[in-house]
Amino acid sequence: MKIERVTVKKNERGLLLRNGDFERVLQPGTHWLFDGLDTLRVELFALEQTAFTHGLADYLMAREPQVVAAEFVRADLTENQVGLRTENGVLVEVLAPATRRLYWKGLIDVQIEVIDIAASAEVPLALVARLVQTQLRQRAVAGLAGVLQVQVPEYGAGILRVDGKVERLLAAGSYAFWKFSRNVSVELVDLRLQALEVTGQEILTRDKVALRLNLSASWRFTDVLKAYKELARPAEHLYRELQLGLRAAVGTRSLDELLESKTVIDEVVAAQVTARLAGYGLQLEGVGVKDIVLPGEMKSILARVVEAGKSAEANVIRRREETAATRSLLNTAKVMEDNPVALRLKELETLERVAERVDRISVFGGLDQVLDGLVKLR
Repeated sequence: MKIERVTVKKNERGLLLRNGDFERVLQPGTHWLFDGLDTLRVELFALEQTAFTHGLADYLMAREPQVVAAEFVRADLTENQVGLRTENGVLVEVLAPATRRLYWKGLIDVQIEVIDIAASAEVPLALVARLVQTQLRQRAVAGLAGVLQVQVPEYGAGILRVDGKVERLLAAGSYAFWKFSRNVSVELVDLRLQALEVTGQEILTRDKVALRLNLSASWRFTDVLKAYKELARPAEHLYRELQLGLRAAVGTRSLDELLESKTVIDEVVAAQVTARLAGYGLQLEGVGVKDIVLPGEMKSILARVVEAGKSAEANVIRRREETAATRSLLNTAKVMEDNPVALRLKELETLERVAERVDRISVFGGLDQVLDGLVKLR
């Protein structure tokens, strides 16, 4: 016979096994084991590690209900339940459905809150706050892979899909959803005014001139659920509509028409795209052509045309001014012919202009002699 002494500390529990089978749980203190025909063995467990992961856990839950009630906290969840395990009031783990586990009593206060998830995938609002930023805690929460956490910004919305079906639109705020037994996803949508660039579009005008155009548009969602119900990718759909509208505006007009009215492209594209977007939950706020790039040879031709046009305008203006000046001189001559006083005043004005360019003038024979001399010089 062999006698063995086993000491179980206050922060420990012992599992006494007889020939490998469960005998009883040993409480703190000193225990004497007498080996006779049977083999006795004690396994010690520190209560700081609350989870009892021994192979006898299922046996104890099935055959030793009194031992389980006295020594353990039991988690026995169905397929439609999740458990929230807290230790001393702090959430430490999210238990998945169908979890069966034992936790030691005695040192740490272990509580398990059971939540039924069959009716709804949404996590209760009071629990959402406990799940946010759990990574910043001293001890992270285990089992969060089964929870989808979503932050919808103030300027956006979220489209909630459960098993591929759109459930509802989420407003700004914090949300969480159970991922167990279902496929849950949230797509964030920006509700602010958005810009869309359509660049590098090569389009032939009606008179076969190739133009490269860059278009800029601004748009927003008016009904998010309708937009995503009718369209797989609303932004891509809007991009294609802007392309088609741009081709309709440019391809049906000549280069001269486009150059004469630069806003015609904006007006045609805006009208066509707005009509095509009706009923899709999208609204076009504004559209405008940023650049129109002509081929190299067309630039040279247009430059020569503009230069010739401006030169012709300059000639017309010059001839008009010469005609007006000649007409003015003729009218002046007629006035002086019929009015000697006016003629005399004109002569004095001429003498004044001549005197401005001469430092000194010597006059012989009076003022009349000077005037007669000037006339002869002319």
